[in-house]
Amino acid sequence: MALLDWIAPESGLRVEGEGIVLRPPRASDYAEWRELRAVSRAFLQPWEPTWPADDLSRAAFRRRLVAYARDREAGAAYPFFVTRAEDGAVSGGITLSNVRRGVAQMGSVGYWCGKPYARHGHTLAAVRALSQFAFRTLTLHRLEAACIPENAPSRKLLVKAGFSEEGFAKAYLRINGVWRDHVLFGLISSLAGLEGPDEGVSV
Repeated sequence: MALLDWIAPESGLRVEGEGIVLRPPRASDYAEWRELRAVSRAFLQPWEPTWPADDLSRAAFRRRLVAYARDREAGAAYPFFVTRAEDGAVSGGITLSNVRRGVAQMGSVGYWCGKPYARHGHTLAAVRALSQFAFRTLTLHRLEAACIPENAPSRKLLVKAGFSEEGFAKAYLRINGVWRDHVLFGLISSLAGLEGPDEGVSV
C-alpha cells in the first residue's frame, strides 16, 4: 500500500468488531475528529501526554496522517479510528504501535475514547478487534498495554479484553506533563485463542 493510499479515503484496510469498525484516519475526518477531541479534552487530558498548543489544528492533523502513513508503510504501527458500525461515527481511536518482529513478535496497544461515547462498549470491542488483527493478520505473538493505576475503567477494560496484569513500572510515561507510574498488562496469542486467519479484516 502506497503512502498516499493510507491517507486517501479509498484506503481499504478495515477491521470489524462487535458494533464497531476500525479503519485508518483520513483527511476528511478532520472536522469530526476535532469536534470530538475538543468536547472531550477535560475527560482525556488526565490520561494523555500534554496536548501541543496547535494540537487540534488542521495542520497538526495533516502531520498526524503523514506520520501514520510512514509508520504503516514501515510496519511499525497501525493507527485506526474506532467508528460505530451503524452510522460510521468516529467514537475514538486505537493504535497498535512499537511493532517488533524477529524474536519478539509483539506490539503495544493504546486507545482513547471520546467523552460522548464513554461506557458504550466501543473501546472494549476495539481492543478485542485489534487483538484479532494483531494475532491473526499480522501473526504477532504478544501484545502489551499499560495504564495509570488510578485509571480503574481502563484496567477493568483490559482484563475484560483478556489481558493479564503483569507488573508495575515506575515513572513509565510522561502523562499530562508528569512522569507517571503505570500498571503493565500482556496478552499472548495462544492463551487468547486468537491464532489463525482473521475473517473480520479486509484490505
